[in-house]
Amino acid sequence: MTVHAFPSAERVDVLIVGAGLSGIGLACYLQKERPGSTYLVLEGRGTTGGTWDLFRYPGIRSDSDLNTFGYEFKPWVHEKAIAGADAILSYLRQAAAENHVDRQIRLHHKVIHASWSSEDAHWTVDVERTDTGERKTFTARWLFSAAGYYRYDQGYTPQFDGIERFQGRVIHPQHWPESLDYTGKRVVVIGSGATAVTLVPSMADKASHVTMLQRTPTYVMSLPSEDVIANALGKVLPRKWAYAVTRRKNIALARGIWRFCQRRPKTARRLIRYLNKRQLPKGYPVDTHFNPPYSPWDQRLCAVPDGDLFKAIREGKASVVTDRIRAFSEGGIVLESGHELSADIVVTATGLNLQVFGGIGLSIDGLPVDLSSKVAFKGMMLDGVPNFAFAIGYTNSSWTLKVGLVSEHFCRLLTHMDRTCVDVCIPELPSRDMPTRPLMNFGAGYVQRAMKDLPRQGLGAPWVISMDYYEDVDVLRHGPIEHPCLQFWRASDASVQRGVEVRRVAGV
Repeated sequence: MTVHAFPSAERVDVLIVGAGLSGIGLACYLQKERPGSTYLVLEGRGTTGGTWDLFRYPGIRSDSDLNTFGYEFKPWVHEKAIAGADAILSYLRQAAAENHVDRQIRLHHKVIHASWSSEDAHWTVDVERTDTGERKTFTARWLFSAAGYYRYDQGYTPQFDGIERFQGRVIHPQHWPESLDYTGKRVVVIGSGATAVTLVPSMADKASHVTMLQRTPTYVMSLPSEDVIANALGKVLPRKWAYAVTRRKNIALARGIWRFCQRRPKTARRLIRYLNKRQLPKGYPVDTHFNPPYSPWDQRLCAVPDGDLFKAIREGKASVVTDRIRAFSEGGIVLESGHELSADIVVTATGLNLQVFGGIGLSIDGLPVDLSSKVAFKGMMLDGVPNFAFAIGYTNSSWTLKVGLVSEHFCRLLTHMDRTCVDVCIPELPSRDMPTRPLMNFGAGYVQRAMKDLPRQGLGAPWVISMDYYEDVDVLRHGPIEHPCLQFWRASDASVQRGVEVRRVAGV
């Protein structure tokens, strides 16, 4: 890809959508590896940070250790390896400032639609200013979605019978009111995922009692909030060395645990149950509340730092109820068992709504792209969609590990295009009837609800979404850029192709 000196900042080589962990990370890689490339980061909200600024509920934290959740190029130096949103936001914004990425971020810029022109070999991107309503247009040779995969403006809450009768407050964690005072209140948290197991112990110290109401148990594991080895190494080694060693250790440990759970699910289940039982009161019904019907890592394991959830249960400040909701009443929730949970506040930690690529509409030469018909290439591009890339992190490890590898590969791809004097890159399926499967092999409800709208993946490389960091290192960091299924064109060649199989490429 040839670098051009554009007369306006509204025309760039790479347009990045999203100024969260992924978008800022990619921008830092571009700044370091591709200093001649022009880029902008467009963010629909009024501040950077993505998830870590959006969610404001009590105790919000990462459930991955920050030595792997952090960027490879910027050491995590906080003593807490499992840290709260404030520390993560500070780290993220420091990375943006240190690499001068903050200068290239446009806030209140929501991307509405992007249109690819084969004749011009670039994307035209329609943007709305969320603060003024003004409409703007950008052009870019590459469009990169770093918008994650869920809706920022709307969380998921199931339909509950009689909820309008409830006299207390109903709150979704994605829209937490800053002024909420739950001191001395009876709180019911509906859900059993990462948000619920974070909220329950965080609210337990001030609330009169917190109940986690779950339909199905989740695997929960206690992890130390501080990495003793990392903190020790930080005292005797240079910061970058200590971080690199700790990062390798934790990547290997997390991968080892995941592979063990995959290969020996029954043994893993028994081990997790044993560890849970040790931290719960004597005689506690572990199998009722902490023994899921599925195998470990069919859904993501929930980490609780220093066993804070179990501690709240031991101290009687919190409890777990496994049952189904029949209806809301004026004073709480009536369960299928007939029991009623009294509540002043109900928190619906019931999940997320997925949204592919931030809800951006894509079209190619005037024809809309049907994303559900597309197949992912190397977990970062889509078949038939030119000069488009995206980042989706791991579900079984730290999100940022995958983002870093994708960013490295993307920079290598741009350098390859410069060297070979081509302008357009487009993955093509080896055959239109190639077998495919769902994009995410993950049992979480928010994934299952959106499966029909998501792109697909194939049965083998390079058409799979790998969840193995070491495999991705081989493919994305060390593997070749060129592949028989990856087509490269010069701009003049692309214009010739404009009318050739456009309908097939667009998936309509």
